[in-house]
Amino acid sequence: MKRLGAGVLAVGLVVIGGLAPGPASAADKVSLILNWYLGGLHTPFYLGVANGCYARETIDLSIEEGRGSVRAVQVVGAKGATFGMSDAGSLMIGVSRGTPLKAVMSLLNTSGFAIIGLETTGIRTAKDLEGKKLAVSPGDALTQLFPAVVKANGLDASKIELVFMDPPAKVPATLEGRTDALLGGIDDQFFLIEQQGRKAVGLRFADLGVNTVGMTIHAHEDTIRDRPDLVRRFVKGTVCAWEAAKADPDAAVAAALKVKPDLDRDSTKKQLLVDLGLLESPATKGKGIGYAAAEDWERTKELLVQYRDLRTDRPAMSFVTNEFLPR
Repeated sequence: MKRLGAGVLAVGLVVIGGLAPGPASAADKVSLILNWYLGGLHTPFYLGVANGCYARETIDLSIEEGRGSVRAVQVVGAKGATFGMSDAGSLMIGVSRGTPLKAVMSLLNTSGFAIIGLETTGIRTAKDLEGKKLAVSPGDALTQLFPAVVKANGLDASKIELVFMDPPAKVPATLEGRTDALLGGIDDQFFLIEQQGRKAVGLRFADLGVNTVGMTIHAHEDTIRDRPDLVRRFVKGTVCAWEAAKADPDAAVAAALKVKPDLDRDSTKKQLLVDLGLLESPATKGKGIGYAAAEDWERTKELLVQYRDLRTDRPAMSFVTNEFLPR
């Protein structure tokens, strides 16, 4: 009897242990630093937090506004954030100088770099830039790549006057007629001009023969090596967030407005719609959000070597990986 009682007790403990709920697994606290202040480009991440895309991957995501792609590279390189958002050029240059990062998503595969002006200037083609003044900022990626636009379109550089100024001054200079156009973002300065009630025109670098990979999501090599499952879950959550933004852009803007109520709803949505159109390049069409195509990255590397002082003997695809994308 004693042996039977012991056996029954043992079975009872197993059954009770099987039925008793275990502790809920705690979500991993993950941080993302953006490339710039919150705008249309960033709204899908806030939607992903609001609609559970990240929570379903057991991720508790905090998002920090950025101060430029280079800064995001530095912060993630110093492990001040888990993931960062930077343009491919800043990432590749940073890595070539020793920052141990790799892109885990090639987010925008068509460049948003553009020549932006008022419709009244008559700029419709690259050739129309001759005889015009362009507002540019010294040392930035746009200014460094502009000679590639000149070369690709057979322009006479001596007939285009570059007027150097700080980035915030470019839109006022163009609105006031001190310059005819500026080098900026088709999802950014274009709408800053239109917010002032003026009609803007934009010539995208990508349409002028100078396409580079745009925004990437990157992580420290230690994170990729030591926590691959976390990286995979974050990437899956991010794909979910951007797919949700594609399906309902208004929801993405609403999620961002809850965090930053002073955003202009209409302008922010227009920015997002432009960015959704930059997700794919011809080489990544149909491959899914975040996919990196070798030809896009090789072309970007070649342009960076020629125009942005990238010094590396690494293959272009060593700066990015597709291994964490949902299958």
